[in-house]
Amino acid sequence: MARSRRGVLPGFRFATSERRLLLVVFDVLALNAALLVVLALRYDYSFSWAVLWQAPFYFILLTVVWGGWASFFDCYDLPRAAAASQSAWCTGRAALLTALTYMAVPFLTPQLPASRFSAVLFVGLVTVIVPVWRVFYAAILSQPTFCQRLLIVGAGHSGVTLARLLAHVPRYGNPYASSGFQPVGFVDDDPAKAQTWVEGIPVLGGRHDLRQLVRDQDVDAVVVAICSAPRIHPELLQALLDCREQGIHLEPIASVYERLTGRVPVELAGNDLHIVMPLDDSPMKRLFGLGKRLFDLVVASVGLLALVVIAPVLALCNLFCSPGPLFYRQVRVGRKGRPFSVVKFRSMIPDAEKRCGAVWADADDKRVTSVGRFLRKTRIDELPQVLNILKGEMSLVGPRPERPEFVADLVKCVPFYQARHAVRPGITGWAQVRYQYGSSVEDALTKLQYDLYYIKHQSIYLEASILFKTAAVMLGGKGR
Repeated sequence: MARSRRGVLPGFRFATSERRLLLVVFDVLALNAALLVVLALRYDYSFSWAVLWQAPFYFILLTVVWGGWASFFDCYDLPRAAAASQSAWCTGRAALLTALTYMAVPFLTPQLPASRFSAVLFVGLVTVIVPVWRVFYAAILSQPTFCQRLLIVGAGHSGVTLARLLAHVPRYGNPYASSGFQPVGFVDDDPAKAQTWVEGIPVLGGRHDLRQLVRDQDVDAVVVAICSAPRIHPELLQALLDCREQGIHLEPIASVYERLTGRVPVELAGNDLHIVMPLDDSPMKRLFGLGKRLFDLVVASVGLLALVVIAPVLALCNLFCSPGPLFYRQVRVGRKGRPFSVVKFRSMIPDAEKRCGAVWADADDKRVTSVGRFLRKTRIDELPQVLNILKGEMSLVGPRPERPEFVADLVKCVPFYQARHAVRPGITGWAQVRYQYGSSVEDALTKLQYDLYYIKHQSIYLEASILFKTAAVMLGGKGR
């Protein structure tokens, strides 16, 4: 019988949400502490948090500016936060740009640029203190001691999927090392699996052993890797209820999978629609939809002005590099499965599909022109789609619309594929900023999981996060 570990730092096992909150809180404290030091040394403020009441806008604005740059550099991606070098690199850049942006804002900030030493001191402190804290986090708080001990009920396909996710060790380390979970074992009634190891995790017993295992293994959370409720044995259900009564956190595998990956596990959903898509409606959701549409119209109107400026320049470039039409129209499947014509700047040679027909675009597609390659890397080729937004056919953020020829095949082989048509397609989306360019059915399945996650979790924060990440892709020339 394993000896209980209770009492070994019991209050410091951080779950996923707690880790993100911890990062946010200490990042903000570090930034504002740096500002407080500068104010105390150079502007005769007292070295006390009471200064917050004297000049609250100084600190509020710094926090807001940091939030924008932190989202731009994806500083709250937990796998990245678990790697000291990656975390220090992304937060260092975000902190540097936060400091420079902050000093460029008039009236609501102290006049740091007026004193060269004050400006240098502020930039130096901000750029150093946040990465140093992040290195400490990666070195100490990502260790198993600070992870929640997890017991997985069910060593079937669903449980194995989760175990593989948590145990996966690519070249540069476990991408979910900072997930907050340390799987300690499986519970499964299959005699053939007893005392075996699955994906490096032992099968410790069956449903009758669940209560004892939770005590012996000092478990913090139990994940139920059985997606169909009718398949749960009554005795197992009672054991789970007993665990919950004792304060053990219970969670279905679908929610754990979503939180770890940012994707909906369609391959684990079976016939449970609630796992795949939101089935309820509310006034808040309708209000969000209205606000989203108004925001789309404002952005599309500004984009229309940019289109008027850029189009003549591209027409001139095409005249010398690739004569032919400036715009390219292609039929795509939109909301409610209705086809519409998407408008883009032409990035391929004229009549690119005349011989080969509709095919997936390759990463190094020979049909792409020299001008088109630049347009794709910066995603400027998508700019004419502001016309589709104004017509109500598209949104700024949403699943990318696919071609009818591909949709007809994908609906047959990718489960729940039609669910992505529940919302307006977008110029950019969660799948576009989280996954590589797709060119196969397997890629389509992964991107669908991201799209369904977006549909389930639509919010102002998620929309802003996608837009910041899209801006990073455009400025970094990472589009395809």
